[in-house]
Amino acid sequence: MFARVLLKSALVLTAAFFLAASIPGASADVLVRHRIYRGRIVRHLRAPYTPLQPFTLDAVRPTEATRMNVAYYAPHPIPRASQVEQDEESSPAPEVRTSGSGPTVAGNRALLRNGVAYAPSNAPERVKSAIWAVNTIRTKPYHWGGGHGSFSDSGYDCSGTVSFALHHAGALNQPLPSSDLTRFGERGRGRWITVYARNGHTFATIAGLRLDTTDFRYGSDVGPRWHNDGRDTWGFEARHPAGL
Repeated sequence: MFARVLLKSALVLTAAFFLAASIPGASADVLVRHRIYRGRIVRHLRAPYTPLQPFTLDAVRPTEATRMNVAYYAPHPIPRASQVEQDEESSPAPEVRTSGSGPTVAGNRALLRNGVAYAPSNAPERVKSAIWAVNTIRTKPYHWGGGHGSFSDSGYDCSGTVSFALHHAGALNQPLPSSDLTRFGERGRGRWITVYARNGHTFATIAGLRLDTTDFRYGSDVGPRWHNDGRDTWGFEARHPAGL
């Protein structure tokens, strides 16, 4: 019995040797193992051995890098807008002088400097009188209904301001609301004075300057003020005093 077992083991080892020799590609990188299960030889293959890469503990000195041009965007600072403190002409006033009643400037157009209007020397006296009179209320605040009970008031609204100017031009005896100023005087624009009126608001242009209680720099009513810039007249009725 013992002899039979030894013989069987010898046969198995011999068969395994010849089988390993007959495996194609068998080398040191391939480990061939055989197990016998009920007379069958099962072969297990292990993945080829991959040698490790060499390394060192010394600090690695980087090689010289290739120069590379990189474009980038650097935003420019945005300038801040400064608030305009007053209406002024950018150029010096030509031949500005002061008469016995108020400041004047040569020509046909009024000049605005530091909030004060200079009446043109070629304008009729009625126009000069209106300009100089408005200069006296140019710092008063906006008051709804102001200037309607009396031409002299602590504050003025839009129609009260225009009525004040027309009164000192000799064209109006009592203050009028905006709705009544749409029928004031004659139709169309005047040579020196034009009133633009609609229900709810009124302003005027006198010798090229806008007289208005609305200041577009602040977006609200501030009171009677002179302005160099104009405004949209769509929806307004243009009227003017007779002869002006």
